[in-house]
Amino acid sequence: MMTGLSIANQFDRTRLARVADGLAVAVAVSMPWSTSATGILLALWLLALIPTLDWADLRRTIATPAGGLPVLLFLLGVVGMLCADVTLIERWRGLDSFFKLLVIPLLLVQFQRSDRGLQVFIGYAVSCIVLLVLSTAAQFISAFSFIPMQWDHVLVKNAATQSGEFISCIFGLLFLAIDSCERRRWSWVIGLLLVVLGMVANIFYVATGRTALVIIPVLLVILAVRKLNGRGILVLFAGAIFVGGIGWFSSPYLRDRTIQIWTDFQSYEAADARNSSGERIEFWKKSAGFVREAPIFGHGTGTIESLFAKSVVGQSGASASATTNPHNQTFAVAIQLGLVGVTVLWAIWIAHLLLFRGSGLAEWIGLVIVVQNIVGSLFNSHLFDFVQGWVYVVGVGVAGGMALKNRTADKSAGLAP
Repeated sequence: MMTGLSIANQFDRTRLARVADGLAVAVAVSMPWSTSATGILLALWLLALIPTLDWADLRRTIATPAGGLPVLLFLLGVVGMLCADVTLIERWRGLDSFFKLLVIPLLLVQFQRSDRGLQVFIGYAVSCIVLLVLSTAAQFISAFSFIPMQWDHVLVKNAATQSGEFISCIFGLLFLAIDSCERRRWSWVIGLLLVVLGMVANIFYVATGRTALVIIPVLLVILAVRKLNGRGILVLFAGAIFVGGIGWFSSPYLRDRTIQIWTDFQSYEAADARNSSGERIEFWKKSAGFVREAPIFGHGTGTIESLFAKSVVGQSGASASATTNPHNQTFAVAIQLGLVGVTVLWAIWIAHLLLFRGSGLAEWIGLVIVVQNIVGSLFNSHLFDFVQGWVYVVGVGVAGGMALKNRTADKSAGLAP
């Protein structure tokens, strides 16, 4: 009787594990489209996953830097609620940004045992390709003009988010294109490069996220170092310069979006004008001041909005701009949790970079996601933003689990020390 119950329980756990894997794929598919759908699917995923967890495995994962440091930053956020001089609602809203970090060790455990990690990334890439096709069609083909577009030429979310989603796909597909070229699978090379060029063209001609323009050269350098030899590096950069040159000279939209950064800065310097560049500089200046006031432990979780609201009293121009987001991840943590929190934040990024030091596809995808988040977080609070934050959490968790699984398999086969 006991044996029968044990078999039944194991069957249920196996079935729930498959459901959790499927829901993880669904989460990835939903992320480019709907925050509401993503939130619902994440809740369902947790309900399916938790009964299947091996708690010993979870404890071991939390004991590692890659799995434990995100939990530590969350716990610092909880402690930060105790010393914040704001309402309980504001403290809770501040902590809400930290909750997603708890998902990283859960995904690391799940995808060390699952064989469906690659399906998560395929689902995300296919979803982004569908978004690319519909976005381009609605912009350039009159028969699709019935599709509603946002003010910045995107179907959903905004240009910065869509460009970031395309960047992660572009560099994943470039890795596969190089691998296909080495294997002389020319039809795959052509297909992958066509998708890459389509996404690049969308960024150049339809919806330009300016942070993406900074991330692209950084990832190109890393791709060259990690994947190519001397001749391949020359081909990669010659191709990048050629495509970039065509985009720059043929897209007034791209030039205007890029040059606007400088013209906005000049207007801000000359007349304290309220524009994107000026406001961002003001946010950074004020953030540095807030950090100096409480450098070690910060002002407490949820205090960003209150501090900025107080700072604009009696101000004018760009200085009168209040925000809930300092547009820099380090400042977003430092204001609330001080240098203690910043140390943990950067330790998380370093631990995750080290997690993806291998040469496989999973390691490359994870590295792209971490580097993209670090660079993007110089200009935004990407770890605390919904889409960019969840792309990081899901990407690092799934790719990290795959990488750890590969490392274990290599050790078992005697291929790794």
